[in-house]
Formats: sequence, C-alpha cells, structure tokens
Amino acid sequence: MGAGRVSIREDGTYEARPLRKDVVAVGVVQTRVNGIDGDAPQAGLRANLDYMLGCIDKAQQFGGRCDLLCFHEFPLQGYRLHWTRRHSLNVAIEVPGPEVMEIAERAKRYDCYVAFGCLARDGDWPGHVFNWQVLVGPDGSVVDVHWKQRNVRGMFPGAENFTTTIYDVLDEYVERYGWDRVVPVARTDIGNIAMSAVQFEPELFRCMALKGAEIICRVATGGCEWEDMRLTSYHNSVYTTLVNNSLNTGSGSPDFFEESASKNDWVGRSAIFGPRGEVLAEADKFETRRRAVLPMKEFRARHRIPDVHLALYRHVFDAYRERYDPGLYSRALPEDKLAAFKHFQANSRWTHYW
Repeated sequence: MGAGRVSIREDGTYEARPLRKDVVAVGVVQTRVNGIDGDAPQAGLRANLDYMLGCIDKAQQFGGRCDLLCFHEFPLQGYRLHWTRRHSLNVAIEVPGPEVMEIAERAKRYDCYVAFGCLARDGDWPGHVFNWQVLVGPDGSVVDVHWKQRNVRGMFPGAENFTTTIYDVLDEYVERYGWDRVVPVARTDIGNIAMSAVQFEPELFRCMALKGAEIICRVATGGCEWEDMRLTSYHNSVYTTLVNNSLNTGSGSPDFFEESASKNDWVGRSAIFGPRGEVLAEADKFETRRRAVLPMKEFRARHRIPDVHLALYRHVFDAYRERYDPGLYSRALPEDKLAAFKHFQANSRWTHYW
C-alpha cells in the first residue's frame, strides 16, 4: 500500500460519518485484572471471557444503556510480570477470532460498540506479540483494530516490554498499511473514535485530534497517571475515556500486594472527560460502570481540530533525535524482558539508559 495520503484537512474540519443519534451514551467498565496461565491458557481465557461478557450484560441492564462500552487494556488475558515471549504467544488471541466474535455478538445484542484491549498475534507477523485495541460494533463485526504506537522505555529496572508496537517495526508497518494507519481514527456513526494504550506522550493524542478524533479511548492495566488522561481532553477539546483496572477485591494477585495498590492513585479512577477536561464521570477503586451522555451533534457543529502553530516548533522536532531508532524489532525479537532491556540499552544513543 505504501505511504499513501494522511486523512487531515487544511480548513479546520475533518472527515466524519453522519451520526445515528444526537446524543451518545458512553460507559467505562472498570473490572479486575486476572493473569492467566501462560503454559495452559485456555481455561483462564474462557473464564475471563465469560466474566467480560457478564460485565457487558450488567453494564447494559442497569443505569441506562450505552452506545459505547470501554474496557481496560487486558480484560481477556490479564497480565503476568514473568511471561516470556512463549507465554505471551500462548495467551495471545487472533482478531477476528472466536473470543472477539463472542464479544461482537454481545455488541450486536445491545446495539452498541465495545472497545477493549488484548494481547494478539497475527499470521502476517510470525513471532510477534501485539498490544491491540479492538472496536467491535452493533452489526456484530470488528470495526477497527488500533496497534499500540510505542511502549514506554526505561521505566522498569532491568526489564522492558517485548510486545511489538508500531515504532518497533515502523518502516515495515508503513510499507504494509500506509502512514494514515500509524495514527488511525475509526469514523463511526456515534463519532470518530481513536484508541490507544500509550501513556505520557501528548504528541500522539494531539495527532489524533488533528485527524478528527472526537472520542479518544485511553486504557491502562496496572496503573496510569490520571491527569495525563484528563489533559488529553483539556489540550485537544475532545472527549476522553480512561479505563483502568479495579482492585481485585480479595482474590489476590501473584504479582503485587493488594494493600499497596489500594493506597495509591494508580488503581481504579476510570473516568470520562469532557472537551474542557471536565470530569463527566469517575469511578473509585472497585469494579463498576460509570456512564456519561455526550451531546455529539451539538459538539460536532462547533468543533474544529486544534490550532497548532507548527512553524514555531518544527525546527526543534527536526533537530531532535530519539533515544533509539525505530524498527529495532525488525532486527531481532527478544525472548523475555531482560533480553528486551539489553536490546534497547545496546541501541540507545543517550548517555544514560534508565
């Protein structure tokens, strides 16, 4: 497909489908995270899928229906700190695949969209494990799949994520799918939706807004910075959903102490933010659904893409060089987090690598 055109206009407007209704109800579904067995994943995957389907039922049967339900980053597989690439490939699913289509059937039952994250594999990318955001729709089909654009690096001592992001195979990705798919926007009949598990990169969400995103669905599992999510709306005049995982409420976790999680703001607090960063709905730390009604027709009538004075900043970005070059997973695929750490450390151009 090559680079192709990028869907951005010069007059402040943006591409969009007609809305099927004037107001759109959005729900964030905050659930626990249960890491499944990386050696024998099927029973755990089935249990997590059944639990997620039950949460969709609960979310749509009480407190008003939702046109869009948003789940956290890994409701199907959970997350385990010591998974290797072999474990991750074992737990990864295909999109579309049987698990995804069961969720899509629930979306059709309730005439809604459902957004959720998952670990995925793709036969066109053998050996790679992906962190994907998936959107299924009211017709029971997969509407769109958004790759994670990049992983945060240098956060965990001696360990790095080995899931493949767009940045890790950038040249290959653009050659296959084009530049427009690097920052994709799903143009649906309830609004333009962009999804990502990336944190601490405001430039990404500014680009989503420049391409006409109206609802940016952000997710986390294991924690997030709440203000980082809120400022997505404040700086770009869009709606933002944040879905984090809840406390496990007594079921325990093999990878962290429940008490330590309950005493900080990195668990829970899923929210829906309005275009000025106002809090339209917010959860506590427990399992719940929170809902907000968005006046999409009114919003769209006056909304324009961000007014960015790029001529002031382009010279800085042109002179900047990333800590490490894109495409490092086109060269080698590390088998675990320690190998990934060493891979990025060896290829870092910065003096210190945290």
